[in-house]
Amino acid sequence: MILLKSKTEIETLRRAARVVAQTLDMVEAELRPGMTTGKLDELIESFIRSQGAIPGFKGYQGFPASACISIDDEVVHGIPGKREIREGEIVSVDVGTVVDDYYGDSARTFAVGEVSEEKRRLLEYTRKSLEAGIDKARNGNKLGEISAAVQEVAESQGYGVVRQLVGHGIGRSMHEEPQVPNFGSVQEGPVLKTGMVICIEPMINMGTYEVKTLPDGWTVVSADGSPSAHFEHQVAITDDGPDILSLA
Repeated sequence: MILLKSKTEIETLRRAARVVAQTLDMVEAELRPGMTTGKLDELIESFIRSQGAIPGFKGYQGFPASACISIDDEVVHGIPGKREIREGEIVSVDVGTVVDDYYGDSARTFAVGEVSEEKRRLLEYTRKSLEAGIDKARNGNKLGEISAAVQEVAESQGYGVVRQLVGHGIGRSMHEEPQVPNFGSVQEGPVLKTGMVICIEPMINMGTYEVKTLPDGWTVVSADGSPSAHFEHQVAITDDGPDILSLA
């Protein structure tokens, strides 16, 4: 069942999502070669709590950290630890928060120092695919219009659109209906209605769209070892078009 949110609920969701956006801004400022993913996670948790929010991921379905930190071929759900971040890598950081029982959720992929032109273009077009999807998040459109828009931008550059993982509705639960795939037909899915709040999150691989999960049970990597990028925004459907909640 898709739960429509009141204007009051959307404003609470905006507060939660804004903390996520501010956290990701902090990550951009602090991220540097030589930092461990564990240290970055500590900074993230400290910042979230300093804003009066609760880390939404820590303990969620047993996840052990406050952020998913995924490097290069890691698509999503990387577990922070002792790994050092290196110059030339791309680092995807996915963060969740809870404010007054409502969730915020957003992700960005960061370039560490100078990265290859191929990685730079991957980030550029993953961002563009997210923007194209958001533009279709309008009252009266079918959800599949979002999916098709993301897919068209990514595949036009020869990239693989991950199919095994999707975006989602969000509210008092981190994951609500509907699922928001990053591929599909404009005719698929429910009709978007004012009051729906969804997370649109393209996960785009430089190579194949196929992925696999590592033995830790969490970390998802591209099946061919190619780099992957991930951008996510939390978006409310309104009478006036898409309202991006996860802006600082």
